Amino acid sequence: MILVTAANGNQGRLLIPKLLAADQLVRACVQSPTSAVRLRAMGVHEVVVGDLSQPAVMAKAIAGIEKVYHVGPTIHPRERAMGMSIVDAARAEGVSHLVFSSVLHAITTDLVQHEIKRDIEEHLLSSGLEFTILQPANYMLPLKLRPVFEKAVFELSWSLERHQSLVDLGDITDVACTVLLDCERHAAATYELVAPGRYTAYELGEIISGVVGQPIEVREIDADTYLTAWVGDADSHQFTHQIRVLRAITARYSSHDFIGNSNVLTWLLQRPPTTFEAYVRQQYHAFQQRASSRD
Repeated sequence: MILVTAANGNQGRLLIPKLLAADQLVRACVQSPTSAVRLRAMGVHEVVVGDLSQPAVMAKAIAGIEKVYHVGPTIHPRERAMGMSIVDAARAEGVSHLVFSSVLHAITTDLVQHEIKRDIEEHLLSSGLEFTILQPANYMLPLKLRPVFEKAVFELSWSLERHQSLVDLGDITDVACTVLLDCERHAAATYELVAPGRYTAYELGEIISGVVGQPIEVREIDADTYLTAWVGDADSHQFTHQIRVLRAITARYSSHDFIGNSNVLTWLLQRPPTTFEAYVRQQYHAFQQRASSRD
């Protein structure tokens, strides 16, 4: 059985159907009963509800597991503790393989979430477990496209002139599924997952404009504004770790490019990776379909 952590997150929602389609037994770990209901309806064999930083939840999640796919919950204040604990629990349980979703250039420790993932990588390397580490670039996320489709405004919380590389979540989870199905072939590997291209915000705006067929305003926002888009009306004082993470991203990405190479991803997929333009077209089509269904 395969344990997937953060199973209702960006990756989990795409990975789990692929594992089920491959006839894999899946145990999903989520933090809310609502997420559990959705996963059970999808056909997930077992669902554990709770915070993996709690020992009782960890023990229940890891018991009898053969393989683990661990992706830390997005900008969670206990991400490091969860990552360390799951490595320790997997070793104690005799798990045969742990696949860890880290981040591109985890060595860049002035980025808070990179330093956390770098530490977990080191802990995993020292654990004696069989492992694979995936290092994806920045996700292509619907959250960043929503204001574009609704208001013709593309916003980033760092310098608009800096270049960045991106990657599609569908491609990441295709790779994750491939690795989990054939762990021996991918044992002890660390894979950078990057789509083709390196873009400034203005270049990304031009691509979006070409897809939607209208001019797009490209706008720089600060990290605090981006956090508001992320958490909605919740009290920002409850999110001190998250704002520290986002401010570090703003500082780093405003002073340095964040880029990678697509060769490894192309080899792993055995096809060309999804481009940013293809991703925008996919998301815009879905947006138009939702709009039509509401009319």
